[in-house]
Amino acid sequence: MAIGSGLGAQLGVAPETTYGTYVAPAKFIEFTKESLVLKKTTAQSAGIAAGRLLPLSSRRVVTQREASGSLELEVTNKGMGALFQALMGTTVTPVQQGAGPAYLQTHALADVAGKSLTIQKGVPLTSGTVTRKNFLGCKVISAEFSCEVGGMLTASFDIDAKDCEETSVLATASYAAMSPFHFGQMALKTGAFGAEAARDGVRKVSVKIERPQAVDRFYAGQSGLKKEPISNDQVKITGSIEMDYVDTVLDDLHTSDGATSLVWEFIGPNIATTYDETFRVALPAIRFDEAPPSVEGFDVVKPTLQFTGLYDGTNQPQLVYISTDATL
Repeated sequence: MAIGSGLGAQLGVAPETTYGTYVAPAKFIEFTKESLVLKKTTAQSAGIAAGRLLPLSSRRVVTQREASGSLELEVTNKGMGALFQALMGTTVTPVQQGAGPAYLQTHALADVAGKSLTIQKGVPLTSGTVTRKNFLGCKVISAEFSCEVGGMLTASFDIDAKDCEETSVLATASYAAMSPFHFGQMALKTGAFGAEAARDGVRKVSVKIERPQAVDRFYAGQSGLKKEPISNDQVKITGSIEMDYVDTVLDDLHTSDGATSLVWEFIGPNIATTYDETFRVALPAIRFDEAPPSVEGFDVVKPTLQFTGLYDGTNQPQLVYISTDATL
């Protein structure tokens, strides 16, 4: 019996083969907060009947069902591939590196059609009994990654889902030994694509990737459930860099509105010869929108540079992940 509080909760994830069709979770994510909830649309009959003072309970109907919410978690060295694939869109099979246990996942930006998840959460009653809620047809609408001085690399995923059901059995959670990426492993590089150089003075980096989708595809004949969302706008990539004003390299790019490639990476312990645990965000072209090196007192000048990720005409943005995961 689980603990009768959030300490006994669990969250499992599995890529779906068919949008909205349950797949038993095979990977369990350590999370810090979630807000996935069922949303239903109801209609109440309001017919006039002599002497009736209240609407009839039997004539309330559910006309639509959907679900949405967010997941907040630390980015760890295992178990993240399914979420990355749902965000970026490329179908990924981990590729073994050398003869050791290191596997490379390259999540390049692509359309997210066909990329949905089953997310099962276990919610404990105070008695310790864990209730199950299975969110089907989960599409990642956006994700934001962030890390600052002394902190972990964290991520927040916004989710849209087709439905929530409570019939499929609660899977038994199991957790591989895993550890989070953190500030001590972080580096930020900018420059020509493929020849980026490390930047000094960086204190915090955030990157947000938004995948706009038509999430209102409710049609007749679908039992009040939506069809799979379709991309309905261009991808939006934005971010910020907080740093001490150690040089003018990025400030000059703001002034000239010049483009630069950006690589934000975390390199962890060695897995196999020449292969280390890795999380990397590669944006082949960014341009700075704001970079005010303003003097606000006696302290070191600390500008925050806001940027937009764009297409360089050749290379797509990527999330690169090296772990011991042989499957997503």
